[in-house]
Amino acid sequence: MEYHLAYTRANYERITAVENSFGAFGQPLMKPGRVLIAEGRLMKMCRRTHKPKMFFLFNDILVYGSIVMHSCWYSHQHIIPLEDIVIENQEDCPELQNHWLIRTPRKSFYVSAASLREKQEWIIHLEKYRAHQLTKSDRGPSGNLAAIWIPDRASEICMRCTDKFTVTQRRHHCRQCGFIVCNACSKCRFLIPTISSSPVRVCILCFNNLQEEKDRKDKGRNRWSDDFDCARPTYEVASEDETVERVESKWAGSQGPALPVGLKKHKK
Repeated sequence: MEYHLAYTRANYERITAVENSFGAFGQPLMKPGRVLIAEGRLMKMCRRTHKPKMFFLFNDILVYGSIVMHSCWYSHQHIIPLEDIVIENQEDCPELQNHWLIRTPRKSFYVSAASLREKQEWIIHLEKYRAHQLTKSDRGPSGNLAAIWIPDRASEICMRCTDKFTVTQRRHHCRQCGFIVCNACSKCRFLIPTISSSPVRVCILCFNNLQEEKDRKDKGRNRWSDDFDCARPTYEVASEDETVERVESKWAGSQGPALPVGLKKHKK
């Protein structure tokens, strides 16, 4: 375990190496003031099984990807702003030890470390630099967090209609609640901006709830608009050239104790 090094040649070279390890399909990671804090391999709970992923903790983002060749090549790069992350500690269970939950507006998932000490160090550093980012950006924690997908093996039947899954009756996941559902119960699509810029698969129940919520909001906006129009002076006439622009909000180092093998930190 090594201590990080800010604004130095070593930090520049290490970030460049991480960039290159993701190949041409990875996003640029070099940025003024960005520091690589630590890196290590964690097991991520995916919908079918646990898979090893390589994680890189920077002072402002968390990056992870699939391991193609350890320490050399990674794919499927994911970048998460630290201020969007919510960490939830988890108790050990027969299937998972030394694990915790990472929740974000776009995706939520479980990860596990090789040891309790490594888990604790990851959580400490994630919370520390997340707090720094929240203070720096002067914003509160994320409100709308993505649902946790229930693993495929957890249910043999659709969690809405109870039809049994078969070779032809495949499993799907509702992006809103995380339930395992059949195709018939998840034909609906709904735009959830924090998850995707395109409509995503949701179950019938969630679709109805989301649509009702949207209708209420639209009705409230229309009522406010009508009240505003009634309150305007009768002599005030808007110019034909006058437009109203709507801008949608888009969400797109210090020393510490030595960390265990598996979580590599960078030093002075």
